[in-house]
Amino acid sequence: MIAELSTRQSGGLRRTGAPSAWQVVLGGALAGGMGWGIRGQYGHETGAMIAGLLISLTLVLLLGPHAASLSAARAVAWGTVAIGFGGSMTYGQTIGLTQNPAMIGNHAALAWGLLGLAVKGGLWIGFAGVFLGMGLSGTRYRPRELLWVLLGLLGCYAFGVWLLNTPFAPAERVLPRLYFSADWRWEPEAELTPRPEVWGGLLFALLGLLVYVGTIRGDRLARCVGLWGVLGGAVGFPLGQSLQAFRAWHPEVFRTGWWLSLDPHLNWWNLMEITFGATAGAALGAGLWCHRTRLAALDRPEAPRLSRAMEGGLLAGHVGLLLAAEFSGWSVVEAVYDPGLVMGLIPVVAIAGGRVWPYLLVLPVTVLPIAAKTWLRAVATGGGGSTAAGALLYLVVPLGVTALVAAWYARGDRVGRSGAGFLRSTLLLSVWLYFGLNFAFFGFPWPWASWTTRTPSALIFLGCALGLSGLAVASRRGSEEVVPSRLILAD
Repeated sequence: MIAELSTRQSGGLRRTGAPSAWQVVLGGALAGGMGWGIRGQYGHETGAMIAGLLISLTLVLLLGPHAASLSAARAVAWGTVAIGFGGSMTYGQTIGLTQNPAMIGNHAALAWGLLGLAVKGGLWIGFAGVFLGMGLSGTRYRPRELLWVLLGLLGCYAFGVWLLNTPFAPAERVLPRLYFSADWRWEPEAELTPRPEVWGGLLFALLGLLVYVGTIRGDRLARCVGLWGVLGGAVGFPLGQSLQAFRAWHPEVFRTGWWLSLDPHLNWWNLMEITFGATAGAALGAGLWCHRTRLAALDRPEAPRLSRAMEGGLLAGHVGLLLAAEFSGWSVVEAVYDPGLVMGLIPVVAIAGGRVWPYLLVLPVTVLPIAAKTWLRAVATGGGGSTAAGALLYLVVPLGVTALVAAWYARGDRVGRSGAGFLRSTLLLSVWLYFGLNFAFFGFPWPWASWTTRTPSALIFLGCALGLSGLAVASRRGSEEVVPSRLILAD
């Protein structure tokens, strides 16, 4: 089946062909591999949002370039926020079950660890798929409705943690029955420090979300893309870790031939992250492609329901709490606002009802913690010159540029304006901005200098950035800066 967008102008019918499946899948893979690989340096919920941003921008540009600008921004913003929900999960010790020296040769621990990664990966990407689908389906989700939905999901989360992730009393060696982190089951005599898991809470929250959007609201696109996200995460996380585990289990393979010179420069952990992200992005792309007939035209976005004053208040509240949770060291704020579902509550609601919020979330709000961490890294390592120069280069300039771009598109937004220009320019800006910040975080691993374990990853990110830039530029030739009057689906 070939999908075509059409408009009538000057009495004639003009058609623009949709991208092919391989373009969409490849675009998602490039965006996910780059975004999730960069996330590895920044971590947690806000780091994961880099991947959500790049994947969402790429897929909406390829499959929905004729959506109105505000509708496109909302879809991208929701996909960006939702991928951060899974950042609450711990997974380092789960990876340890597959590769720690004491686990080498223990096939049962390997299988259990990979199963745990499949569960956690599926949940992580599943939320992103649901919210990205919600933004592209045409189903109207209102701010108050989403507020109650998110509060309900927090209830599901609490119930799931209680049911599946308790009891947890490591001092008495009491752990949940289904536990995927450091466990005396595998090392009875070891001194372990088990970490609390919350995947059960996210499992029930995701199930509740799927039931609501798919059954109650009848949003089949959101449900289907969410399930594709679950598949991509469930395959991608253990697939990426299988590469790293193979290196740990069979080090002799890498002590001969060309591996002898390459292996010392490979960051296998980051390669795992890149593989995970690429698989997840490809799966989301495949899901949207397979269900492209359910994509709405989105040429008439719902009028904003929040006043500018309300938008400003929500922005100030979220940014203040975000910075406090990330950088203040206040344990109370971190405990309350750091969990992904809580951190995403204000943005999800504000994106649904605001005219400016979607643009701000996609641009300065997402870059804020990444720029701040890059600056702190540069200050700690002396890589930014003086403290003032580092603040200007890594903090002020990224925030200033993204804020100006967001203001430009929000101020010029009007009902019926195509989002192709916003999507294209924002993708190009985001790709090179995050590449540059990460390159600085890496300590500028130029390929002509002595190679470090950062150099191969930086080259991979450069290849992804060039590929995504090519897709963005090519999309200009395949789309018109107008909103189609109707969507034609032809066999």
